[in-house]
Amino acid sequence: MSQAPVHVPAHVPVRRVGLVGWGAIGRVVGQALAVGEIAGAELACIVDNRPVTDAPAPQFPFEEAMRRCDLIVEAAGQAVVREWGERVLESGTDLLVASTGALTDQALADRLLKAGPGRVYFTGGAVGGLDLLQAVRGLGPLDRVVLTTTKLPATLEQPWMDEELLHRLRTADSPVEVMRGTARSVPVKFPRSTNVAASVALAAGDPDRVEVIVVADPAAELTCHVIEASGGHGSYRFEVRHRPDPANPATSQVVPHAVLRSLAAISGRTGQIL
Repeated sequence: MSQAPVHVPAHVPVRRVGLVGWGAIGRVVGQALAVGEIAGAELACIVDNRPVTDAPAPQFPFEEAMRRCDLIVEAAGQAVVREWGERVLESGTDLLVASTGALTDQALADRLLKAGPGRVYFTGGAVGGLDLLQAVRGLGPLDRVVLTTTKLPATLEQPWMDEELLHRLRTADSPVEVMRGTARSVPVKFPRSTNVAASVALAAGDPDRVEVIVVADPAAELTCHVIEASGGHGSYRFEVRHRPDPANPATSQVVPHAVLRSLAAISGRTGQIL
């Protein structure tokens, strides 16, 4: 259900938003912006490599969007971050990244963090607890961080998988561990399914410190992410279970709403938990 439009105080500057991607995430974000759900933000245009006929804003090429907007929201995949991220920031436009999996490329991450004068932001997507993980790093490094992601087998199939692994996924009648590695190595193998791993790595401060376990479960009606972390200052456990998005089962229904929450924080909505 859509929220009522939010009153924008006169002193709040309005961010002109260019939305990249008109898919499962972009449609929800764009429609919410179009009806005024986010105080201080308005949808200025859509960027997509396909013709868009049902969007509530005009469609422009990427270069034109950067000229017209002061904030670009990426909701189209890691390739967009790699190709356009630095150019957006160097143009002076801010960038909100949903496909955080692109940042497992350390060189790219370093370039984005150094680029400017635009500012780069990242959304936490389908997982919680990242703010606390970032906060406890002020007490000292985390000694152990483990993310276990469980999804339906069909959403995890990848072109690089051999016939034996594909057969195990397609015939599984119980949970199957598909891959185990670091938050640097695993998202590369599952570019549409493990942005959460990269988000946890951002919060923990080191993708090589985060162990990621990917599990396929034919009974997983809900996508599950479990984060377990510990250090000399304490131990932490977060578990979330989400319904997959009907239009794109590789992502969770909550993801566009996480993007909207990030947009509200960037745009200065009061009452936000930061």
